[in-house]
Parts: sequence; structure tokens; C-alpha cells
Amino acid sequence: MKKQTQISKGLLLFLFFFPLTFFAQEIISGTITNSTNGDVVPFVNILEKGTSNGTTSDFDGNFSMEVKSLPVTLIVSAVGFGAKEVSVTSSAPVTITLEEGAVLDEIVIVGNRAKPRTVIESPVAIDNISSEELAISAQPEVDKMIAFRVPSYNSTQQTISDATAHFDPSELRNLGPSRTLVLVNGKRKNQSALVYVNETPGRGEVGVDMKSIPAAAIERVEVLRDGAAAQYGSDAIAGVINIILKESPSKTTVNLGTGVTTEGDGFTYSGSLNTTINPDFGGYINLTADFYHQDYTNRAGEPGNDLLFGNIFGDQTLIDGTDPWIQANPDLGMIVGQPEYDRLGLAVNAGFPYADNTAEFYAFGSFQKRDGKSFALYRTPYWVPDPFNLLHPVGTEYQGFQPTFETDIRDNSFTLGNKWQMFGGWNFDISYTFGRNAVGYEVNNSLNPSLGANSPTSFNPGGYSFSNQIGNLDIAKSFGDVSVTLGSEVRQERFITRAGEVASYIDGGVQSFPGLRPENALNETRSNIGVYGGIDWDITDAFLISAAGRYEDYSDFGENVSWKVAARYLLNDKKGAIRASVNTGFRAPSLHQIYLSNIQTLQLADGSIGQQGTFNNVDPVIIDPVNGLGVPQLDAEESFNIAGGITYRFSPKFSVAVDYYNIKVEDRVLLTNPLGFDGDDTTVNAVEQVLIDNSIGNVTFFVNAVDTKTQGVDLVANYRGLSLGKGTLDVNAAFNWNETDIDGTISVPDKILNAGYTDIFNREEQSRITTARPNLKGVLGFTYNISKFSFVLNNTYFGEVTWQHPTNPDFDQTFAGKVLTDLSISYEFASWVTAKVTGNNILNVFPDEIETFGDFGTDLGGRFRYPWEVNQFGFNGTFIQGGLTFSF
Repeated sequence: MKKQTQISKGLLLFLFFFPLTFFAQEIISGTITNSTNGDVVPFVNILEKGTSNGTTSDFDGNFSMEVKSLPVTLIVSAVGFGAKEVSVTSSAPVTITLEEGAVLDEIVIVGNRAKPRTVIESPVAIDNISSEELAISAQPEVDKMIAFRVPSYNSTQQTISDATAHFDPSELRNLGPSRTLVLVNGKRKNQSALVYVNETPGRGEVGVDMKSIPAAAIERVEVLRDGAAAQYGSDAIAGVINIILKESPSKTTVNLGTGVTTEGDGFTYSGSLNTTINPDFGGYINLTADFYHQDYTNRAGEPGNDLLFGNIFGDQTLIDGTDPWIQANPDLGMIVGQPEYDRLGLAVNAGFPYADNTAEFYAFGSFQKRDGKSFALYRTPYWVPDPFNLLHPVGTEYQGFQPTFETDIRDNSFTLGNKWQMFGGWNFDISYTFGRNAVGYEVNNSLNPSLGANSPTSFNPGGYSFSNQIGNLDIAKSFGDVSVTLGSEVRQERFITRAGEVASYIDGGVQSFPGLRPENALNETRSNIGVYGGIDWDITDAFLISAAGRYEDYSDFGENVSWKVAARYLLNDKKGAIRASVNTGFRAPSLHQIYLSNIQTLQLADGSIGQQGTFNNVDPVIIDPVNGLGVPQLDAEESFNIAGGITYRFSPKFSVAVDYYNIKVEDRVLLTNPLGFDGDDTTVNAVEQVLIDNSIGNVTFFVNAVDTKTQGVDLVANYRGLSLGKGTLDVNAAFNWNETDIDGTISVPDKILNAGYTDIFNREEQSRITTARPNLKGVLGFTYNISKFSFVLNNTYFGEVTWQHPTNPDFDQTFAGKVLTDLSISYEFASWVTAKVTGNNILNVFPDEIETFGDFGTDLGGRFRYPWEVNQFGFNGTFIQGGLTFSF
């Protein structure tokens, strides 16, 4: 066995470090220009047809690359221009002219493991979004940038939700954060350490920390809107987001910016640097650094009374607002809005070609640190006393306190790989990836009442980390009209829970977030190996059929096989295409969902404030059928996805794409609604015994219990380079309709059902799946360039969302759809400096206000003015910002 391991390691090292091939070489060079005005076009992709050999034009539109022999055919493409095939027969410099065109001609990588294809040639729906297009939204993070560009993608800032307020759940096609796979340069990005356990969209799920990648490092984002588990593995049920990093722009770019809301809060300032080092021995090293500071905002309600604690305590002075403290503090001391945080990020992307440009060592990665502060419910003086003057000086009137929830988030990932060609044209790509996300917590301005005068006011309640190690081997070769792909992925994952200090959890714990206990601490791993194969067959120049299959074996729950078949037929001399796909998919329950356990202070099922316990899926309290609740161990979710659409380029500048999708997901992993006491004091059932034994008021757990059906339509239309006066106008329109329904009945474990709990996923939890995200979303944007000015007007429609009351349909509320309008004006003072002013939400649009219908728990006694459980687009109002860009 030891000898076999040594042989395997030796083979791996040989494959990684000795894939050298030696061929004769020819050097070709040239310049890329714009047919409209003759200007050079920077950052154009130049690819040798039928191979992975390629390069990118520099800032001045020049390029140079090595090829094995002449003649060759080059495929030349750039965002905003039509792709072009050019035959090169000699080493003399060439001038290649591109016409401004539609997005269908842009080359993408995601979804095409065999060889790059244009958007129109792909058999599935793909959005290709350049860094310039992302920047139009003037949003501070990548997830928000995509959300204001791709209607089927949603991400909104959360509030009063512990660590969730520092991550923001984001998802494709309203299928939850867990079902969108994120890649960086085609390699799997690690998930975050956090499970969203608060009452927000995506509750009970895990996603990638989309804030962790510096936007200044990104060249473009490819969004594959189709199931792709057969190609990429677990999580790709809704689709794939592939973030492509910058390689070798010839100029250094510096961005500086600042902003503030029209309410005078939420002040921000930021800066970024992107530069490239070109070593004498060849290749590139692209480096990015950025920082961002954000102040908190406050849009709390001002009820002037406290129905929540007035009813809990039976205190009429709180209900009618005659309590002196409430009269002095009609907002109940609350801060409800975006958190404050500081972010520092670094990224590198490097490539070093060798062996006559037929091979390349590459490396890329990023590191980010975020320090954030959000706020918990204000502890009013009539709710939590401070008899030992820990939070107010002796002799002063006690005013209560608002605990702060502070995070130290670190996300780092690194990939090292090697690409080469040998054995008669087979392309090999071997890589190793390490990724880690960790979040440490701190609760300040709070106390543990059980410790009396000995209570600290600052606490370390513990934290979480998640990491993975991934080895990939991808092999591809084209045999004329047939392209074959083979590959394997080996992955190890690790989830760690770190207990907090004793003072944070003992005897009820610190107010707002009791610390993680020693029994919550764990260090768990699992591994899996996957192998895949695929084939693309261009039966004719117009007709493509594609198939893929994947086998996965997980160490904890077993095996899975998924497959995909897709086809595309080009119309009218490649002016359009009809496409369709059928695929199965799966999602392995995350380690977090299997092992997470904690106790939090939340609003309980009966409307009161108390402690809620989440127990993990290996705890006997949950899975033991005799002494526990008899909940089955978690298994993989499985999906069946069909999609079809049509794309058409009506002119070189105008294109339209329409796609329909239908996705069924079986056995979705969910976090149950809180289960509490049944109100019968004469008996103790199995659930109540768990509550009593653990001194909690509610219990929740993870379980496979729900099947869903999601269907929708995506519409994307682009018109680029329309002449208007002395300038040009680009128009971008996109629309998504999406509907998710729960399919069939919700499974309840027998022992819980026999205890009288017929509902473990109540109406409120169901609405988080079906109606918490907009069912309609649309984008209509205009970019007008004239002389040194650029004007951008972007309108985003967020459709209605519905919050359902846990038990009473009469208390449901639908929040109307709204349009947010952003306006940006930039001016190029010189070739090296550009100024930009942006107004986000210039019409100061807010969501509908909460209507409680007499249920004081709906808005926590008036503390919340705007919805947070079904947050469409936040509630900051107008945000004004300005910035400068320097290029040199």
C-alpha cells in the first residue's frame, strides 16, 4: 500500500512538472482596430482555432503569439464586438478590424470544457458580463453588481440577522444560495463558513462569500443559466457563475471613490489598484489590491410604543406609549440598516507559458479580510436591567443598551496549475486549489445577567471555518467535428466550530448571541472523488449535440450519477440558434448543514424573545429513534432540469435571446421552523423533552423534507453602437419571470408527527422558498457615449414579494414591485484620468411599509418599518457617490 501511494505521488509530480513538448514555432503579431472610428481595441481575445492556445491584445490593441506552424485561423473576439475568424498565412504583422456587435458573438469558457465557443454557439444560456458593464451599477460588491445586471440573480443586504448581515444570501433562479456553483477561472470556489439560520431568504443554506473577490481584479463574469452538475459536480443545480480574472492589461489602474446617502448616513470611501508585471522570461503577473469602508445606516421604525414587550409583560404603559423611556425614545433605541465594515482585499493572477507556448504554468488566488459591526435588538431598560452598573455609570439613569455583533471574516483561496499538450494534441490541465473561509464573532456592549457584577461587557462567542482542498485533472481533444473531454476531481472538505469563552454561554449566555458551547465545538471532514466525461459532436456546421456524465462518491452519504444532453441548431448563417438541454443534478448536503449546532436569542414561535437551539444531524437527540426525535440522516438533493430557447442576431448590433427552464428538486435540505411547547401542561411529548433537557424555548434541525418545482423565462436583448447625434447608444434589456412551488406534501418524521407536530415547515418558511424573492425582475439600461462624456441610465424592476404569516393567512402581506433608477455621468479629463458621479436610486424609492394587521410579532412591536424577511432591494434610499479613475 505504501509503495502504491509513492507511485501515485510520483505520477502526479510527473504530470504536473514534466509535461514538456517540443515543436517548431512561428510568431505572429498584429493590431486590433474598431471599424467605426479606427481606434485600437484593447483586451481582445485572440484564440488559435481548434486549440487552447491564445493571447490578449494590450492596452494599445497590439498582440503577439506563438503558433506551431502556418497557416492558422484565429478567432478574435471582445465584449461589445462581433467575433471574427481571420486566416494568417505569414509572419507579417496583420491589422484585424472588428465591428461593434451583439453579445452573441462573445467567446465564453463556462459550460464548454472541450473548447471555447461563442455565446450563440453554446447549447445553453450564458451571460457574458464585462468588468465595465459590472461597474455601471456602481455597487460595492460583486454579488450586488451581478444582481443589477442579471434579473435571474438576487442578492440583498440583510439587517438584525447576526452574521447573515455580513454575508448577504445570493442565488440564481430563486433556488437558494446552495444551488449556485461559483468558479474562479474555471476552478471551484470554496463556500463560506456561515449557515444562514436567521429569518432571511436562504435560511438554512450555505453559499459562496461573493464579497470576497475584489471587483478590480475581474475581467468578466460568465453566468451559465442551466444545470451543470454533470460537468462541474455538486451545487450546480440552478447554474454556474464563472469569474474570470484579469490577465495582462498594459496599464496600471487606480480607482478612488466616496459616497453617502441623502439621509446623511452610510458614508463610504474606497480605493483599488490593478497592475501587471511582465517578467523578462515571459508571461504575466496581474496584481490587485482594494479597500472599502462603509458606515451603518438606520431606517428603524418609530412606533412610540412597544406592543411586543407590552403584550409579553402585560404592561399597559408600554402598549399605549406612556412609559417615560418610550416617550423619550420613540424608535425604541433601534439601529436597523446596513452594517458598518472595513474590507481589505488582495488578488493575483499569473501565467507563465513555456515549451513554445504549447504549455503554461498558472497561479491565481485572493485574500480578503472584513471587519464588520451590526446591531441586535435594543435591550430597553424595562426588558434587561443593569443592576450592577456595567453599562451605565453609577448615579445616572439607566437607558438600556444595544448589543453589537461584530465579525472578523477572512476568505483566502489559491490555485496552482499546469496546462500542456501532448500525445498527438491532447490538452491536459492539472491543478490544486486550497480555499478557506472563516468567521470569528465578538459581542460588545452587552452583558450576561447570570454573572451579575462579574459579567464582562465584551465577549468572544466563538466562530466557524470551512476549507477545501481540490485536485483537478481535465483532458480534452478535438477529432475534427468531435470533441472529447475527460476528467477527475478529488476534494476534501473541513468544517470547524470553535467554542466561545465560558462567560458568553454559561447560564443563558450573553444578551443577543449566546456563545457556542464546548459541545458545539467540532472539527469534521469528508472527501469525495468525481470522474466525468463529455462529448461534443458538430454533426453539421449548424447542428451540435453535446452529452456529459459524472460519477461522484462521497465518504459520508455515498454515490451519485448525473448526466446532461444538450443540442443547438444555428439559424440563417449563424445569425441565430435554437437550443435545448435536459439534465439531472445533485447537491450534497454541506458539512455545515450536517454538523451545525448552536443556541441563539431570537423571537420564539409564541412571539416572545427567548433561546432557540439548533441540533445537528448526527446528534442522538435528533436522529435516535428511541431516545431522540428519529430524524433521518441527511442525503443528497437530486434535480431534473429541462431548458430550451432561441437566440437571434437581427443585425450585427442587435440581438435577442429567450429561454424557458423547468427545474424539479427532490429532497431539499431545509431548516425546520422552530418547534416549541404545545400548550398542554399536563403531558410532556418527545419535542418538549428536548426543550426541557436543554433549557431552550424552541428547537430546529435540518432534514430532507421538501420537493419543489421551479419554472421561468429569461429574456435578454442588447443593442450596441446605435448612432445617435454625434455619439453612440447601447441599450441593454433583460427580464426574468420565475415561479417556485412546493411539489407534494412535506415529510414529517413519524415520532414528531405522533407528538402532535404536523407542521415542521410552516407557512412562513414555505414563503421563503416560494415568494421571498421577486417573481418578476427586469433591467432596462442605456449607455450614451459622446466625445469625452459617458451617460448611463439604468432601471431595475424588482417585482412583488409576499411574506406569509406562520399560521394566519389573514396576516400575510404582499409588498408591491418597485423600480430603482440609477444615473451615472463620467468625463475623461485626459487619457489618464476620468471622473464619475453616480446616483443610485435617484428617485428615493423604498419598499412598502410593514402592515401588521394587529400581530405585534410581525414587526417586533414596531421596531421594523420596512420588510426584512422578504427584502427586495434594501431600504437605504438614494445614495450619491463620486470617484476618479487613473490609468498610467
